[in-house]
Order: sequence, then C-alpha cells, then structure tokens
Amino acid sequence: MPVMQGTVATFDATTRSGVLLLDDGTELAFPAPAFDASGLRLLRLGQRLRVETDGAGTVIRVTLPTMS
Repeated sequence: MPVMQGTVATFDATTRSGVLLLDDGTELAFPAPAFDASGLRLLRLGQRLRVETDGAGTVIRVTLPTMS
C-alpha cells in the first residue's frame, strides 16, 4: 500500500472529506471513509498528514505522520 505525505488544503467537517496537497504539488481528494479510518476528530488547514492509498490511488486512510 503506497504511503505519502501531504498538507491539508481543504477539509469539510460536515462531510468529513477534503483535499490534500502532496509534496509534489498534486492535489489528492480524500473521502469520509478515509478520514473515519484515521481515528482523528478534526483537521485544520496546513496540517501535515500521512496518506495511505490502495493500488488504484484511492485514499483509504489519513493519519498523523510519525517521527522516525
């Protein structure tokens, strides 16, 4: 499962979906189920996230990045 990082560009707390700006400058939308799988309660604009996608590029989970 591919993993990337990005920054929250938009987040709608009502629909629990949003758009991330990946480090390469592309936008990647995430649906409510990906946010729900995160265990997070709220996101703020500019927040860094770790993004897990399936093989087709669909976001399956967003989480806070961990320190190595």
